[in-house]
Amino acid sequence: MNGYFLTDKGQVRNHNEDAGGLFINNNQQTLAVVADGMGGHRAGDVASEMATSNLHKTWQTATRMDSPDKAEEWLQQAIAQVNETIFSHSEQNDDCKGMGTTVVAAICTSEFVSIAHIGDSRCYLANQYGFKQVTEDHSLVNELVRSGQITREDAEQHPRKNVLLKALGTERNVTVDTHSLEWEKGDILLLCSDGLTNKLDDNELYELVKNSQEPENVAEKLVHVANDRGGEDNITLVLVHYDSPGGKVVDHNAE
Repeated sequence: MNGYFLTDKGQVRNHNEDAGGLFINNNQQTLAVVADGMGGHRAGDVASEMATSNLHKTWQTATRMDSPDKAEEWLQQAIAQVNETIFSHSEQNDDCKGMGTTVVAAICTSEFVSIAHIGDSRCYLANQYGFKQVTEDHSLVNELVRSGQITREDAEQHPRKNVLLKALGTERNVTVDTHSLEWEKGDILLLCSDGLTNKLDDNELYELVKNSQEPENVAEKLVHVANDRGGEDNITLVLVHYDSPGGKVVDHNAE
């Protein structure tokens, strides 16, 4: 596998509330994470960093994920523990009251990918059949689309587009959506925050992601386009290419 993580504060925000990374454990299996913090002065950056660092720490001692069921169980338990940690921290620190974060995480093995998410940070898969969003946004506008009250085109311009129905750390108990899929050589996984998806539609993402160049170059191009179109939000993404059982993963935090 060949992977790359990139985060950028964008053109408007004075600090970055996103976090994430690519982490390899002792079993040489990879965990990809993107978290988009919420709360502004109420420590959204604290929540996203706590989510990322705690998942990273737990991943380091994880046993080998030899089945999708085992991987999904690990994700559910690990994210539930992170939720309790963030919620307790916000309850005990006035500066952090009400903070929370989205999270999308993927365990990438040579046979399958297991994905978990809360909020509207997304995971996409690009393969020989095209490009597909494989997570479902936990947002007000997505629920309106699902119920047929508005169209997807309406959702893009909806005044409450950023309202989430579920987030990590805002309640003591949370339900994590998990599922697994098979992948094969040539497939590409994209995890990202809405700082990217609010600026590029799925067709534009696909055109850039399917490019056979190195993940680093693709990631930097995606961030450049989002910033060129205003960059009002933080922009964070992880690309994982299944090009071989081996490979490299790279973390990079943009200035």
